[in-house]
Formats: sequence, structure tokens, C-alpha cells
Amino acid sequence: EVIFSFVLNSVRFLCFSLLPFSLTAQTVLEETVVTASRLEEKVSQSPQLAKVITTDEVIDNGFRTVPESFALTPGVSVQKTAQGQGSPFIRGFTGRQNLYLIDGVRLNNSTFRSGPIQYANTIDGFGLDQLEVVKSQGSVLFGSDALGGTVNALTSSSGYRDKEGLFQSGSALYRFDTNSRSHIGRLQQTVGIGGSWALTLGGTYKDFGDVRSNFFGRMRGTGYTEQAIDAKLEFSLAENLHFTFAHQNLNQDDINRTQSTLDNPGGFAGLAPGTFNDRILDQERSLTYFKVEGEPVSGPIDQYTATFSFQTSQDSEFQDRNPADIRTQNIDLDTYGFSLVASSELIDTSILYGLDFYLDQIDSTGTRTGRDPRSARPLADDSDYLSLGIFAQARHSWSERFETTAGVRYTYARADLGRVFNGVTDISEEESYNALVFNARARYQYDDTWTIFAGASQGFRAPNVNDLSGNVTSRSGLTALGNLDLDPETTITLELGTRAEGERFSLEASAFYTYLDDVILGIPESEGSSTVITTNGANAWIVGFEGEASYQLTDAFTLSGFVTYQYGDAQRDSFIGSDDVITEPVSRLSPLRGSLSLRYEEPGSNWWAEARVIAAARANRLSANDRTDTQRIPPGGTPSYLVANLSAGWQPTERLSFNLALQNLTDEDYRVHGSGLNEPGFGALITTQVKW
Repeated sequence: EVIFSFVLNSVRFLCFSLLPFSLTAQTVLEETVVTASRLEEKVSQSPQLAKVITTDEVIDNGFRTVPESFALTPGVSVQKTAQGQGSPFIRGFTGRQNLYLIDGVRLNNSTFRSGPIQYANTIDGFGLDQLEVVKSQGSVLFGSDALGGTVNALTSSSGYRDKEGLFQSGSALYRFDTNSRSHIGRLQQTVGIGGSWALTLGGTYKDFGDVRSNFFGRMRGTGYTEQAIDAKLEFSLAENLHFTFAHQNLNQDDINRTQSTLDNPGGFAGLAPGTFNDRILDQERSLTYFKVEGEPVSGPIDQYTATFSFQTSQDSEFQDRNPADIRTQNIDLDTYGFSLVASSELIDTSILYGLDFYLDQIDSTGTRTGRDPRSARPLADDSDYLSLGIFAQARHSWSERFETTAGVRYTYARADLGRVFNGVTDISEEESYNALVFNARARYQYDDTWTIFAGASQGFRAPNVNDLSGNVTSRSGLTALGNLDLDPETTITLELGTRAEGERFSLEASAFYTYLDDVILGIPESEGSSTVITTNGANAWIVGFEGEASYQLTDAFTLSGFVTYQYGDAQRDSFIGSDDVITEPVSRLSPLRGSLSLRYEEPGSNWWAEARVIAAARANRLSANDRTDTQRIPPGGTPSYLVANLSAGWQPTERLSFNLALQNLTDEDYRVHGSGLNEPGFGALITTQVKW
């Protein structure tokens, strides 16, 4: 206990010394989270950092998309290649190095690319109950890809088990954005019989106009449209046997990667202009799943969940570089999935165990002016990718105040590449990988207010079909090619943190260190080449601190905010075949960044108001690829910024509410580090919601 006391007092000192800069928007410790342990638990009981973002927060803060919803999450920065292609960087990782789930079903598949890409934006944020983010965790419970973190999008649920008799509920939402003249609408209806069944139907339509910034004015080509529908049937055959059948579909049209095109005139902080006539992406995704949840009345299993899933996606890109170089690329994917999770209690120990299986089937086509179409395929055609994982995790309570968690997973992955073009003809290739990863964590309840937690977690990511056979455009026009000779990339993260919950304040903070081995990244084919080859780099490390807290000044006023800082270096060969190993900053790490807000909400009142400032330091630690990515990252780094926002909400009746978000009050010109466009200038987001 003396050791715990010393560690806790050290962390207390660090947190309180930073408190004016690390206060957060909401008291989060009593939120319920399922992603951290695959079972429902309070955030305050989790042995690691877990963040819950509710639909109400999405509306209150004027977030437009799921990626934007992470903007106030410590440890996460949100890069936007385009308005429709936002991607969260979780503790320095993005793209395929973060794991995305929808109701616990893997969204990640073997076609995912590196870098900041659009996958998080294919989730309809207005059809969710909440988003959950678990950082540096997930490989034991969820498998490959969870290096930076795991994001679980929990879709709207009826709560029918807690209702009685015939019931119905519904809502209609409309939002108008004055900056981009955008419209968002959502309609949702639920009917059911309490304790028996419920049916929820919903649809969302988004018509995003072109974003306006002070420097560029109307940024042409940044608008797009999106349509999403969802249905969920929930029913119970007994008090301890429940079923869910769900389907969702999302379609996005004409998303223009404007930083590459003539719509990007350049000039801001020295940025280079785009050169392509067009670079347009369309994406459609669907998910259907059937879930069975049971609580046997006898036997060794206390609870189990089995999920069968089927997903499809169509990902297409059109590039008009010039009249003599027009390209198309198309990926059609079917994914079959199954997972089984069970829990048991054994002598003060909770044991969670299970398995999961996913199979991707991929068709890939492409064209390029004057070239063999096979040379333009984005991936190996007629390919399969199989992954199988078996895991177990135990949580043991040694006393009322101290508990430990330890887990292990075995993962097997196999890629069967049907047609890989080698420059002359198509060949077939098979690659397989396996890994054993562990985690160990501890949580100690020091007193009624303070908790400390610590842990070591391994991460694992098997090379996917894009790593092995990709042929895509990245950054500012680079050609990124796959490599059949790859090893898995692995991480180990050490973390120490604390939580506190008092009568008027809450706080959560942690420091972490992540070591990466065999990092999969693109290295120039030769010195000065614009073609990069996917390969295993030597190693890298990232260290960071993140904290959030809130303090209730009076019954009506709450001061809150967060702080994030990350720093790290990576080693790699300067180009393929070179003996020169260079050390450089990890690409696109978040600079020192934070937020501070003051919220007024009188107890029992039907309105609230909040003022917020968001700030980031200059991001000038650049890798070699960052320095050449001049259509997105200005020479010398991304400038610092300070942005002020105002928001308010009014609920005149129990069923009617209005929200107003005034963003970027000073019309600041700024962009998040690594983004392909500036953030919107001054604008108002007006949201109306009716419930019945």
C-alpha cells in the first residue's frame, strides 16, 4: 500500500499541476461502456482509459460526422483528407491500425489502407446511441488491427426489455449549417411490446455543401451527399434468451479529394496547389447481423453472445490527372463473420472467453489510359482473406479495492491472392500469419475518491491484402505498392493513470509509452522516387500524456477541458535496398493540444449555454513523407491555432428541443495537422429535434 500511495500522490501532483489546462466537457466516470471488457461495466470500473461519446454530445457540439465526434477526446486528433474522409488518429495511429466495430462486429477488413482514410465516416453518427473509444487496447479481445485503439459504434436500441405493454417512440431531426449550406435530416420510429419485442426503423440524409474558410472562400469540391437506412428487430423468447436482427446501409456519392485537384489553389501557409482535374470517390457499405444472447439458468456459463454477420462494400475511385492519364479503380467486397463470447465466474474471478472468424472475398478491377488494365487494379483480384482468433481474459478481485486483469489471444490469418499482376502476367500467392498476444492490467481503489490503474498490453496487426498487393495513390500523388514479403507489426504499450470522482469534480489522466516493432510503412523505391513500397520498418516509439477533468464552480457553472501531448521517433531505411537507416519523427503525431470550456446550466432549467476555446501548438516535427506532402502539410509544419465556439440548447417542451452551435467565432484560418483542407470558418449549426 505504501508503493500505491507513492505512485498515486505522484500522479495527483502531475494532474493538479495541469488542472487549469486539462478540464473536460462532461463528467464521464459513470458512463456505461462495453468495449473495454466485452461486458457492460461503468467507466470508473475499467482498468484502462475508455471514452463514451453520446448522441446528445454529437448534437450539442455540432459534430457533422463520426470522425468529427472525436474532436474533444484526449489522445485523439481528427485529420480530414476531405470533408467526407475524416480519420481519427488515436495515440498516433490511424487507418488500418485502429479497429472499428459496429455493435461489436468488425468493420475493418483486409482492403483497408494505411494513412488517414474514410472508413470511420461510413458510420452514420445520427443512428447511434453512443460511440466508445478504448485506447491502446483491443488485440486480446478483438484481434488484429487494434494498435492505437478500438472504436465501437453502438446503434440505436429500443430498450424494450425495461418497458411494459404496447409502446412506441420516435424522433425527427433537422440541422442546417450556414457555413456550408448543408442539410442533415434523420427520421426514426420504434414500436414494440415491452419485454417481448421491438422494431426500430431509421433513415438519415446528408447534403453537404462546399465548406467556406476565410483564406480560400468557398472551397470548391468539398461537398457531397450521403444516404443511410437502418432497421433493428429485437425480441425475447424467454427472460434469459434474446435475439437481435439488424441491417444497415450507407451510400456516399462524389467525395472529392480536393487537395489533389485544381479545386485546391494552394497558398495557405505556403501549401502547394493540386494538379489533378478530378479525384472522386464513391463508397457504399452494408451490414446485416443476427445476434443471440443467453443467460443459462444452470451450468458453468453465466452469459453468452453469438453473432453471425454479413457485410458488403463497394469502393471506387476516379482520377483525371490529365487527358492522357485517366484512371479508375473498383473494389467489391463480401465479408462473412461469426463471433462467440461467453463469461463464467470462478472463485472471485470473472473469466471471459470466445472466438471469432471472418472471411473476406474480394473482386478488384481498374483501368488506366494506355495501360494493361491488370496493372491498374487497386488490389489482387479474386482474393480471399481469412482470420480466426481464440481468446480468454480473467479478472480477479484480490480485495474490495484491488483487482487484476490478464488475457491472451491466438490469431491465425491467411491471404489467398487469386490474381496478382507482376508486370507480365497474373500469378497466385498464399501467405499466412499467426500470433500470440497478452495483456495484464491492475486497478486499485485507493479511497472513495481516487483510483489508479496500470497495465502492459501487446498489439498485433497481420499484413492484409492491401499491404501485400496494393496499388493505390497516397499523399500528394505518390504511388503506393504492396509487398508479398511482409511480417506482422507488433506493439507493446505501458500505461499508468488515475481517476477521481468527488462531490464537485472528476478527473481522468494517464501517461503511456508504446514501442512498435516491424512497423509496416511505405519506403521510397529508390532515392527521390515518387513510388513507395510497403515494407517492415525497423522500429518506432511514442510517448504521450492525456487528461480530462471537470469542476463544478457553482450549482450552475462548470469549468471543463482536456489536454493531449504526444512525441515519438521512428527508424527506417532511407529507400529500398539502402544501408542508410534514418531516424525521424513519427508521422502526423498530435502536437500539444487542448480545450477549455465554461458551461451554464441551472438545475431544473430548460436551457443551457457553453463557451469553449480549442487550441493546438505548431506541428513542426515532420517525417520525410510529411515534408514532401506539400498539398496537405505546409512547409515547416502546420500552424498553431486558437478557436472559440459558443453553443446553447433550449427545450421548451418535453418533446421539442433546439440547439445552436456558433463555430469559429473569429473566422480563424486553420487546419488539423495532416488534413487536406482547412476547417470551416465562422458558421452556425441550427438543430431542431422533435420526439414522440
